[in-house]
Amino acid sequence: MVQPNSHIDECLRLIETKWQRGSREEWSSYDFEKLNTAIFDATGVSLSVSTLKRLFGKVSYSNLPSVHTLNTLARFAGFEDWNDFRQRHPLSAPAKIPASAKPRLTRWWPLLLLPLAILLYSLLSSRNPARPTPAPSQYSFTADKIVSEGVPNSVVFHYKAPVGPTDSVFIVQTWDWRRRIAVPPSGTEYSAIYYYPGFFKAKLVVDTQIVRTHDLMITSNGWLALAEGDPIPIYFKKEEVARKEGIEVDSATLARYHLPLQPAAPKVRLFYMKDLGDLNDADFTFETTLRNNFAGGSGICQNVQILIQCKNDVFIIPLAAKPCIGDLSLYAAGVDVSSRNADLSGFGCDLTQWTDLRVTSSHHHLTFFVNGKPAWSADFPNAPADIIGVQYRFSGTCAVRNARFTTAARTIDLK
Repeated sequence: MVQPNSHIDECLRLIETKWQRGSREEWSSYDFEKLNTAIFDATGVSLSVSTLKRLFGKVSYSNLPSVHTLNTLARFAGFEDWNDFRQRHPLSAPAKIPASAKPRLTRWWPLLLLPLAILLYSLLSSRNPARPTPAPSQYSFTADKIVSEGVPNSVVFHYKAPVGPTDSVFIVQTWDWRRRIAVPPSGTEYSAIYYYPGFFKAKLVVDTQIVRTHDLMITSNGWLALAEGDPIPIYFKKEEVARKEGIEVDSATLARYHLPLQPAAPKVRLFYMKDLGDLNDADFTFETTLRNNFAGGSGICQNVQILIQCKNDVFIIPLAAKPCIGDLSLYAAGVDVSSRNADLSGFGCDLTQWTDLRVTSSHHHLTFFVNGKPAWSADFPNAPADIIGVQYRFSGTCAVRNARFTTAARTIDLK
């Protein structure tokens, strides 16, 4: 618990008032789960339930929060950041108590509280008797896909979670904790729909503890093109987007689905997801050619992301028009850089023309080439992971051709 009359305590008090769920002393694990979701929705940052419990005094912890955590709390409370909060909420010095007014206590005063502490402990023990922790083998969590290929795809989760009357049970379908669903602790099945392909590590959670995980692969059934929707995307028919050398979503296709390019172009995604065998991100070459010929209005920067998706990892490679390289971010198996701290100008190009991207990985070293020129390189720290496919993210029209992976042993053409 943070010290009273501190800036942190004042910020927590404002959050408590804004949250309107009563006194923090009465908050349950469910309340902290809801607070976690509210903070993420407002700030885009997820503060774990355990962190929130430590801040609000539910769990004993003596360390001070990080600056990142403080900035997030301040933003949720309605301020720009932590420094803005401190400047706008100066604390007055506590009044000093004259020495003559201080009570004179002997060193024996703690003994006076001992009978009361014993009585309180007895009452709490009788109301909340200790419950043995279930053995790991008592939990179970599996899943069955309704169809073997493609999306949308429903999944039936089968679970068993022996818990007490005050415990909460959740199923988390993806990496996104906002999508956790509370399920009956006494239940055994829960069904969900996956609208996007990918590799997901679903989780069975009791209160805040992950007790079981289940790997789930949702394939794309060849090339898949869609426009983002909430929650249901707009799926384009294969015959509408298939081309001799690849896949394309043109303005005529968007018009058929009443998706205008202005004032904001639709977010179009292309997927190719399947089991690619022993293809691993520790040693591979990926080559593709792409184009985004929409460069008007809000699409002036022609931002594109190419994702190499792995089991439990990902590469996110940016491309943009040359004048817009000042706002790019790249993630590659544990390496996270942006234009704020790295020169990513090599990823700037004219995407109205066919653009070549090549990625090579060897012995944990990555090199990225754009139109044959080195754009960036680095070593990556994460453990090797199996590659399951690629994803392209465009705004507006798009086209991809010649996507392939190559290793020393084989070439995999995505078609």
